[in-house]
Amino acid sequence: MTLLTVRRDGEIAVVTLDNPPVNAISEAVRKELFEMVGQLDADPEVRAAVLICAGRTFLAGADVREFGKPPVEPHLPDVVDRIEGAEKPWVAAIHGAALGGGFEIAMGCRFRVAVESARVGLPEVTLGVIPGASGTVRTPRLAGIETAVDLVTSGRPMPAGKALKAGLIDAAVSDLESDAVAFARAALNAELPLPVSQRPLAPMPEDFWQDARKRAATAGHQAPLRALDSLRFATEHGFAEAMAHERETFLDLRGSDEAAALRHIFFAERAAPKPSALKGIEPRPVRTVGVIGGGTMGAGIAGACREAGMEIILIERDDEAVARGLANVGKIFDGAVKRGKLSEEDRAGRMAGVRGSTDYAELADADLVIEAVFEEIGVKRAVFAELGRVCRADAVLATNTSYLDPRAIAEGLPDPSRFIGLHFFSPAHIMKLLEIVPTPDTAPDVLATGFALGRALNKMPVQAGICEGFIGNRILKRYRAEAEALVTQGVAIAEIDAAMRGYGFRMGPFEAQDLGGLDIAFLQREGARAEGQDVPETLGDILVRAGRKGQKTGGGWYDYAEGDRTPKPSASVAALLADRVSGSAALSGPQIADRLVGAMAAEGEAILREGIAQSPQDIDLVEVHGYGFPRWKGGPMFAAGLRDSAR
Repeated sequence: MTLLTVRRDGEIAVVTLDNPPVNAISEAVRKELFEMVGQLDADPEVRAAVLICAGRTFLAGADVREFGKPPVEPHLPDVVDRIEGAEKPWVAAIHGAALGGGFEIAMGCRFRVAVESARVGLPEVTLGVIPGASGTVRTPRLAGIETAVDLVTSGRPMPAGKALKAGLIDAAVSDLESDAVAFARAALNAELPLPVSQRPLAPMPEDFWQDARKRAATAGHQAPLRALDSLRFATEHGFAEAMAHERETFLDLRGSDEAAALRHIFFAERAAPKPSALKGIEPRPVRTVGVIGGGTMGAGIAGACREAGMEIILIERDDEAVARGLANVGKIFDGAVKRGKLSEEDRAGRMAGVRGSTDYAELADADLVIEAVFEEIGVKRAVFAELGRVCRADAVLATNTSYLDPRAIAEGLPDPSRFIGLHFFSPAHIMKLLEIVPTPDTAPDVLATGFALGRALNKMPVQAGICEGFIGNRILKRYRAEAEALVTQGVAIAEIDAAMRGYGFRMGPFEAQDLGGLDIAFLQREGARAEGQDVPETLGDILVRAGRKGQKTGGGWYDYAEGDRTPKPSASVAALLADRVSGSAALSGPQIADRLVGAMAAEGEAILREGIAQSPQDIDLVEVHGYGFPRWKGGPMFAAGLRDSAR
């Protein structure tokens, strides 16, 4: 099949690439582009070429089907060089996204134009590699080293307007094809700029690189720093040497554990939103969403759904609580205004689609209602008794419980097939994880609706079975228990936290508990004890009973000075826990991390055996997107070697 077609607009050849769905740079694409340069150079009636792509995007990067496979000629650097060295200048006409190799191809063109909605970027570090076809060598020559460092080491794409100011593109256009052709025609009547590879590039002072290194450094994540090294090499050596160095680094990283881990997460993320078991099952339409409870969680859910274009009805117990709930939603959009994500007019439009009430009857026409009230079974059952009375028979009813058994919550609900657990993570308008918990009665199209909602909210939906804590909180409990076990064996609290930061977590287990509050898990354990369950006393229980609930009380696992969140080792904690510490273990940071990650993986194995999770990949997604597990480590199951189970 021919992937490239050519039409003539006078002396301009318009080359259209059509390799759906995202014009990935496959072996066939590379081959046809390489050959097309020669064909157009040999055509005396062609003076310039415009490269444009069919479908929703420009070349969006490498073909994922070739990930992990040996490279096949023509290699992408040779294709980029071929385009740059063409006798007839090429113009890249960009819409959608020009990412990775797609943007490297665009940099091989003599010019780049883009529509306002386009984005350009070099996201290779997010897959554990660096650009391998001149991204670290041409980018600084095109737009300067400061822009190149930001683009390459962060992996974040840049919108067209910012890219134009930075010099990454040459013009913003509205009618992509006709304006690109006009740009190419005008360029023929002016002096052509030097090919990017021939543009000068000066070395930078040492303090620039030291500062850039600090900004790019992330514990355990080597790709950004290797990318920075390649950029520096490009400023201090000629183009050919720099290209050879970049390619060598790219190939070295491609076979690394880090790259394998990031590919694992990449493919898991691609598969998660559309499980194969739901293929062909249509979700129920969701246009109007009711949210019960306007606290932090309920407001976050309402804000996320409203941002996705849904109409929101917020239900609270009295008028004062309704006002607080609406104010909480408003604060979410206020934050977006401050960050420049929304205008004041946009903010007003968002809030116009949110209304509050104390009357459950307002939910009579809601398509989906999500309960987000206090985590107490009686309170939740009362909510669903009301929902069963007022909601449409086909409305989906969901609980946001994080620990309670959804089956118990739904007891007595008319038609329990429409009931499902949707466990959001706080703050719900930011956190990407959504645990979807069906009961045995949940209808397939209701389960499909949960996944469709996840996609609409740009979240990572993962199906979980019913057990205490589902997937994520169950593993968290085991992780914290293992961390406490290390303390009882004589390992210092600060050493454990430092080890997990060194592994790649932003915070260690004890720092995280102090931030969130030790009393939350304590109250859950106390509730279980009140129900007659045998719940052994934890070290955290001892601290809470002594009034140490975390940062909010000035002390938890650590001491905190007033107005200062810096954790300081606590003599009081040492005294409180002295009777429980019976060892003097001396473990290195990696040994500590191995213990804790191993405990997480062991709990994950139990979860798999019990059918609580569908696959090891799902467990890794939960940990990466909900609990701060470093994605470049692949998740606890990947780290333990449990990575090949079919979805």
